Amino acid sequence: MNIKLQRAIDRYLGVPLCAFASLFERLRTWRAAPQAPASPPQRIVVILLSEMGSLVLAQPMIALLRARYPEASLHVLLFGKNREVLDLMASVPPENVIAIDDRSLGGLLRTLIAAIRSLRQLRPDAVLDCELFARISSLLSWLSGAPLRVGFHRHTQEGLYRGSFINRPVLYNPYRHLSLQFLTLARAIESQTHPLDKESLDEGPLPAPLPAFRMGEVEAFGTRFGEEFPRIVGRRLALLYPSGGILPIRAWPVANWRQVASGLLAEGYAVAIIGLPSDKALGRALAEAVAHPDCIDLTGYTKSVRELVALLGIAALLVTNDGGPAQFSSLTAVPTVALFGPETPLLYGPLGEHARCLHLALPCSPCLTAYNHRNSPCDGDNQCLQRIVPAQVLAEARIVVARAHPQADRDTA
Repeated sequence: MNIKLQRAIDRYLGVPLCAFASLFERLRTWRAAPQAPASPPQRIVVILLSEMGSLVLAQPMIALLRARYPEASLHVLLFGKNREVLDLMASVPPENVIAIDDRSLGGLLRTLIAAIRSLRQLRPDAVLDCELFARISSLLSWLSGAPLRVGFHRHTQEGLYRGSFINRPVLYNPYRHLSLQFLTLARAIESQTHPLDKESLDEGPLPAPLPAFRMGEVEAFGTRFGEEFPRIVGRRLALLYPSGGILPIRAWPVANWRQVASGLLAEGYAVAIIGLPSDKALGRALAEAVAHPDCIDLTGYTKSVRELVALLGIAALLVTNDGGPAQFSSLTAVPTVALFGPETPLLYGPLGEHARCLHLALPCSPCLTAYNHRNSPCDGDNQCLQRIVPAQVLAEARIVVARAHPQADRDTA
């Protein structure tokens, strides 16, 4: 189901449903928002439907929930297409995952009903809605029957209506990294301030999450990759992700990618272009434009997120548009240069210290925000990315690689 249809359903159906749920809840309870729970919650549900990368950013929150409520069972509700990311990190038992199929409207409706039934049978004590002002997720938190419903709330902002049934409302802060805001959702279960979670202070960088590969899985992938691409064996491998994914406005110009690929080849790297099968035309065109035997098109080569992360693990460098690979880089700490423009690394930069994010803060950037449901007003002329020049990207690449291997850099000197 395309993103425009999802937005339309969320707006034109979600708003009246949220209003109905708010009125029903008000008539049902006639009481103030609940205080902190008298006892620790025993069943906690995390709703995180949207992008795969957000599941990586949510791992510190899941770790905090496990530390604070070690006796609680933790469950996650998500879109089925994102499940493999959660399975890779093994932070939630597979049987505790509730998946919704959003590939078609019929599948969405059918699996939504099944998900609501599963939530009602679970009888959760608390639900944490991690979506940024989406109505479907807030309605699911209400329909779960959980007495504590934590989620981002508009407070004094106009618009962004999600109803008034979120009884542990968290202030969305566009100046804090999203992973830190997810932590606030976890702390909001027991916080007593208004807005919630005034006491907490950020203490240093968050640890990067780790993937849970099966024994020998990475080695088997590396062996197969070496057999299929023997020319690259023993070479420093640079991966390039030039696609914008479902949001093409996030894509850096292809001509710039060609210059970066040529520059990396001149520095002794082998270069591979990565992406989904739908990116095959882009990958093939870029490889043909570079026209070098050490530049290969790997779009569609990895068949799962697990294989993509394994590929990142054997790479020496990743240069990527804002998107899934930028977040997955946190799982391997591969030296990374991430290009941001329509969105900001202030909120979505990869976890860990392995990456440098380039962002040209024009007056109109970022234009993909929680306030417009990532529906940019830009006409497609993304100057915020076009003005980042290839020489700057190559310079940043040298910095992240040198920082990852300081001893090798000293030996070379």
